[in-house]
Amino acid sequence: MMITLLTLLLCAGILISGVLAVQLDSLVSAVISAGLASLFAAVVYVALAAPDVAMTEASIGSGLSTMIFLYAIRKTRDED
Repeated sequence: MMITLLTLLLCAGILISGVLAVQLDSLVSAVISAGLASLFAAVVYVALAAPDVAMTEASIGSGLSTMIFLYAIRKTRDED
């Protein structure tokens, strides 16, 4: 019962983070929100006893993708 409740709360966090990523005006905030959704997904995978998928999601989905997006935003900002 406790795992089910935790999973539902984390899935709600994924949905909220995803909606925030789409609705936010700031690109940096949107990328961080998307990374947070991926981090919530990694925790869900751990709760569902899939640690290998969780490690991949945390490292690639949450970590590397977020860093690449933030780097691209920094490089494409106007210098005005």
